[in-house]
Amino acid sequence: MWALVPGVLMGWSLGTNDAANVFGLGVGARAITYRAAVLLTGAFVILGAYIGGSRGMDTYGALAGHDLATAFCVALAAGLTVTFMTVRGIPVSATQAAVGAIIGVALVAGRPVQWGVMVRIGASWVTSPLGSFIIAFVLHRFLSPVVEKWLAGVAVYNTALRWGIIIVGVLGSYALGANSVANVTGVYVGAGLLTVPMAAVLGGASIALGVLTYSRRVMETVGERLVHLGLLPALFAAISQAAILRIFAYVGVPVSTSQAVVGAVLGIGLVRGVQTVNLRQMLSIALGWVFTPVLAGIVGGLLWLALGWALPW
Repeated sequence: MWALVPGVLMGWSLGTNDAANVFGLGVGARAITYRAAVLLTGAFVILGAYIGGSRGMDTYGALAGHDLATAFCVALAAGLTVTFMTVRGIPVSATQAAVGAIIGVALVAGRPVQWGVMVRIGASWVTSPLGSFIIAFVLHRFLSPVVEKWLAGVAVYNTALRWGIIIVGVLGSYALGANSVANVTGVYVGAGLLTVPMAAVLGGASIALGVLTYSRRVMETVGERLVHLGLLPALFAAISQAAILRIFAYVGVPVSTSQAVVGAVLGIGLVRGVQTVNLRQMLSIALGWVFTPVLAGIVGGLLWLALGWALPW
């Protein structure tokens, strides 16, 4: 069962980079402590993976055929790529890393790639941040003035906002588990090594482990370094991100929490004015999104060339 080790690495790296984004805005806005955020995220990621993670695994299974040897290389390549980006403090898409690794290994190993499925997944890399951007922009542009006018003086206003951020973060954590567990163990289902329930439990647990152990750096990037948000904007951004994750989990296309949350934060920032956005940080994130699938594909292909012939499957 040591073939599953790269999958656990991938789950851990996803947790360190992608999963904490559901509460990054809340931590940045001081609505919840970092410790409470990671505990809630870890618990609901596992729940979401187990209950709603099967749809995304079906999509990955259709992208390219895999046996245990290719699944090993895919998971290891994606995990190494996301870990590298996490150490750099860049919120990237674990979905892009997984898909890039799948395609890289498939091409080098001579396996067929279903490019129609690839187009469907690739389209989500544009529509998910764009969707969260639009939702956050509309909410902040049109609802913030109304809420601030009528409720800002109410004694429980800030408390209500904090609890709203926490509730949305919990829902987002659940959606994250349902959406992203396929990034971790979907290839093992396609290879016949794990059943869907087994893959959901293993993937969800490994994501939760990453959240609990090494998620602070990327959480700070999202919550504090890109755009400084108050409680109400943070709530609207979190709602936008959670809505996009839930929509894509329902249709069975795994997307990235990093892309969704960055799109939402930029939507808020654009209402305030482009000068409020840390453009240098945004450029770093955008470059990470471009290079992640390319790097994962290259690493996956090299791993197959180096190890594929020797793997005992």
